[in-house]
Amino acid sequence: MLFKTITHEPIRRGDITLTIRRWRAPQAKVGGQYRLHTGGAVEVTSVEVIGDADLTEADAQAAGFRSLAMLGRWLAKQEGDLYRIGLRYIGELPDPRAELAEDDDLSPDDVREIRDRLDRMDGDHPWTRDVLWLIEDNEGVRASDLAPAVSMETQRFKTNVRRLKSLGLTQSLDVGYRVSPRGFAFLEAEGELD
Repeated sequence: MLFKTITHEPIRRGDITLTIRRWRAPQAKVGGQYRLHTGGAVEVTSVEVIGDADLTEADAQAAGFRSLAMLGRWLAKQEGDLYRIGLRYIGELPDPRAELAEDDDLSPDDVREIRDRLDRMDGDHPWTRDVLWLIEDNEGVRASDLAPAVSMETQRFKTNVRRLKSLGLTQSLDVGYRVSPRGFAFLEAEGELD
């Protein structure tokens, strides 16, 4: 579940304790934990399907909207069943990807496993190595500036970089990305770095 950056500080303060979403299928579960990209995480305390008439002014304010009418306009852009999701800020969560990204001591089996995963991610349209090389050559450059270089829309590029990050190959910066120590070790093992 993603949250707009503007809501992160109110979530941390406890001013926002709900999110109201339309989903075709549930995308959160009670007890689920979701990171805020600016730091910290929330835990889902409740998930309920409701009708439009069940929404109140208090719901709108708890979700960070000034009024029920504003919430209604935001929801009008979405499709699916209406969900009221309770949230609780829980602070920082350890990120296992961060530890993995720092591990640059790759065995031949590690290299083979990463290669196989990247090959599966590539499918019929190889992109993984191109994106790694692009980031390696352009550390700290925004996704919107990098995406055209590999013929991707910005959102698709960001999604793909997150997939590489899940393997510990890239790291997010305040602006842009960098290839992680693990990513460098892999590229070096593959003979991709000069």
